[in-house]
Amino acid sequence: MEYGKFMARLAKGGAGRAYILAGAEDFFISRAERAIVRALVPDEAARSTSVSVLDGDPDTASLVGLMGTVPFFSPMSVLIVRGSKIFAARRGDADEKSKTKKKRTDKNMEQLTAMLLDMPETNAVIFEMTAKADKRKKVVKSLDAAGCVLDADPVRPWTIGEWLRGELSETGCVMDREANAYFMSAVSMMNPISLSFLDRELRKIAMYKEAEAKDSAEKLAAIKEKTAMTAAEKAAVKSGSLTKKITKKDLEDVFSTVPEVSGFALLDAISAKDSRTALLILERELDDGTYLPLIIASLARHVRQLLTARLLMARGTKTRDLGKALGINPYIGEKLGAAARAFKEEKLKAAIIAIADADYLLKTGGAGPEILEHIVIVLCH
Repeated sequence: MEYGKFMARLAKGGAGRAYILAGAEDFFISRAERAIVRALVPDEAARSTSVSVLDGDPDTASLVGLMGTVPFFSPMSVLIVRGSKIFAARRGDADEKSKTKKKRTDKNMEQLTAMLLDMPETNAVIFEMTAKADKRKKVVKSLDAAGCVLDADPVRPWTIGEWLRGELSETGCVMDREANAYFMSAVSMMNPISLSFLDRELRKIAMYKEAEAKDSAEKLAAIKEKTAMTAAEKAAVKSGSLTKKITKKDLEDVFSTVPEVSGFALLDAISAKDSRTALLILERELDDGTYLPLIIASLARHVRQLLTARLLMARGTKTRDLGKALGINPYIGEKLGAAARAFKEEKLKAAIIAIADADYLLKTGGAGPEILEHIVIVLCH
C-alpha cells in the first residue's frame, strides 16, 4: 500500500498487531513506524518500556518467543525488527542442500505465519526492510489485505505532488501557484530526491509562517476594533489573512543550498531565451564558486530534455503527455514542451556537442568559463 493510503488507513482504522514496512524510502518507513508506535502506545512516557528494537532477524524460534512475550510494566509490548530480510523474495536454488534448507525454512515460516496472523492483543511487531516484500508469501498477502504492508518506494518528480499535499495539510500551510510551480521544477532537478531535507525545510518555513500568522491576527484584531475601516482593511478582515502561505521567495531561499537546484534560474532563463538574465546568473554562479561540472551537467541535461521534447512533439506527442514520456512531473513536461518550440532541432543538437566539447576542454585546461558563456549566447539567439 502506498504511503498516503497507508497513513490514512492507520489514522482511520487504528493500529493492527503486525506490520511490514518495506522499500528504499527511509523517510516513509520512519514516519510510518512513529505513527504505528503512537497509535499502539499513546502514552509517550510508557514507550521506553513498551518498545524493543532488534537490528536484523534473530532465529525464528527466538523471534516467535519475543513476539509472544507478555509485557510486565506496560499494557503493550511492541517489537521492531529493523533490517529484516524474512519477507524478501529469494532466488531459488536446485541443489539438494538448498532443498533441505528450504523445507526447514518453510516449516519455520509456517510457525512465524501462524503467530503473525494471530498476535496476542498485548503484543505487536513491526518488520522494516529495504527490499520489496514478496507478496506471494501467504503472510504478506494476508497483512497486505489488512492494510498492514507499506510499499515505501522512492518518490519520483511526477509523484511528489501527493507527498507535498500531505505535508502542507499537516503543517497547515498553502502554496500559491507560483511557489508550487517553482517547487515542482526544483524537485525535478534533485537526484535523488531527499524527502528528509524537504520535510525539514518546509517545517522551518511553517514555523516562520506561524509567527507571521500570529502577528497578522493581532493586527486584524486591532483593525476590527476600528469603527471605520478602509476598503483594504475590510478585505483583510474578510479574507482573514491568517493563512500560512508559502511563496516562491521562501522556496528560493531553501533550494539555494542544493547544488543541483541553485542553477535552476539559469536554465529557466535559457528556456526563455533571455541571454542577458542567463549570463548574469551564470556570472553569479561562477563568482559563488559553483562547481563547473555541476553547471555543465545541468546544462547538458536541460538541452537534452529540450531536444527530446521537440522530437517527441514532432512525432505527435502532446505537451500534456511529455511528462510521462520524459519521466518528469507533468507540469514540468508541459513547461519544457512550450520552451522547446522556440528552439530549432539543429541548434539543440549542436549545443549538445558543444557542451560535450566544453566539458572536455574545461577538465583538461584547454578553456575557461568563457566557453560556457559562448554556449549560453548561442542557445539564446
